Amino acid sequence: MKRALVTGAAGFIGSHLTEALLDRGYEVRGLDNLSSGSLDNLSAVLDHDSFSFIEDDIRDREAVEKGLDGVDHVFHQAAVASVQRSFDEPSVVSDVNCTGASVLLEAAEKYDVETVVVASSAAVYGSNEVLPKHEELPVAPESPYALSKYYTEQATLQLGAQYDVAAVGLRYFNVFGPRQDPDGEYAAVVPKFIDLMLNGDRPVIFGDGEQSRDFVFIDDIVQANLKAVESMATGEVLNVAYGSRTTINELVDEINDILGTTIQPVYEDPRPGDIRHSGADISKASRVAEYEPAVSFRDGLEQTVSWFSER
Repeated sequence: MKRALVTGAAGFIGSHLTEALLDRGYEVRGLDNLSSGSLDNLSAVLDHDSFSFIEDDIRDREAVEKGLDGVDHVFHQAAVASVQRSFDEPSVVSDVNCTGASVLLEAAEKYDVETVVVASSAAVYGSNEVLPKHEELPVAPESPYALSKYYTEQATLQLGAQYDVAAVGLRYFNVFGPRQDPDGEYAAVVPKFIDLMLNGDRPVIFGDGEQSRDFVFIDDIVQANLKAVESMATGEVLNVAYGSRTTINELVDEINDILGTTIQPVYEDPRPGDIRHSGADISKASRVAEYEPAVSFRDGLEQTVSWFSER
């Protein structure tokens, strides 16, 4: 039986990935300090015979080594994932994201793991006007968060090259889906808008709403992680997205259409570090890892609205 460690296992992405790995017959260890994740996200697997959970911090070397002992594959999802918070608390974000990744990678070499797949971000591209974004573009991180994600992916590739570990960095675009946290100042746009509009409240758009994003449903993020291991890809950075762009105004229109409402957004000044347009070329992920998005933006949005409606 293959063994996997999922860091950030109690988070939005980590919990979905944990479930998928268990469904595929893996023995899974989850590591999470529950600072933003929740055991509620793991309620379906906490009693699973092949799952164990370590409540601790990714920066704690002893906890990380406990999680890695005997593991074949590592899926590193643990991070502080917020551009705005990285401006408000740059030392915290840098410490968790960069130091945490370094502790994990050093221990992964020690325990002779086969594969390390890490979550990176489309934010590394910055506001380069070339669309769609492809992996050969020069990076231009415009926030401490983006810089920390670039550090994570590059440190992982360097470890792989130095110690013969299969290493893959996945540049997530705008992920959404069930279990994503709608609360708090740093919440992602899709869950926050759905939660507000379900309650009849007007969402706030920073800027004119014509900024665009490549929204990718959680099932396809999970698919990309699994295929990064199963394809034996190594030494690669891959875009993970749907492959098309949606404006924030269009997002509001789609949610209104699903809910049968006509709620109008409130417009405020743009935020520092926000990128105007983001869209992915996913041909490399398709070629290298046989990644093909399976859930359209509309279908994913309907599933997400349904989940929030039932909460």
